[in-house]
Amino acid sequence: MSAGLPQASVKSQIFESVLGFLPDWVQITVLALIVLAVVASWVVKIKRKIAYRRAVRTGQPVHAAAQYGQGRGADHLGAYAPQQAQPAAGPSGADFLGAYAPQQRRTDGPSTGSSA
Repeated sequence: MSAGLPQASVKSQIFESVLGFLPDWVQITVLALIVLAVVASWVVKIKRKIAYRRAVRTGQPVHAAAQYGQGRGADHLGAYAPQQAQPAAGPSGADFLGAYAPQQRRTDGPSTGSSA
């Protein structure tokens, strides 16, 4: 029977056996490089997340492959995606203001003012 100590996984046993044959300075260097790789991947992930949020906030178009997280299905259709409807050149927002719309100035007639 075992003494109650938790057994290590197979992956950690293989990792320890590979590093066990190496000198101490190599073991420390390898472990430091692994920690550095993990921290660097976190930094890159956070930088991409921040860049994506800034692009979305400013209204810049974001490429589907550069989006944070998983995109929608329509983002991956490429040339097969349905075309965006063009806005009609109809009335603008000022056309719906009614009595609150700013008065338009007429410049085609003579101006009223002091004549010399």
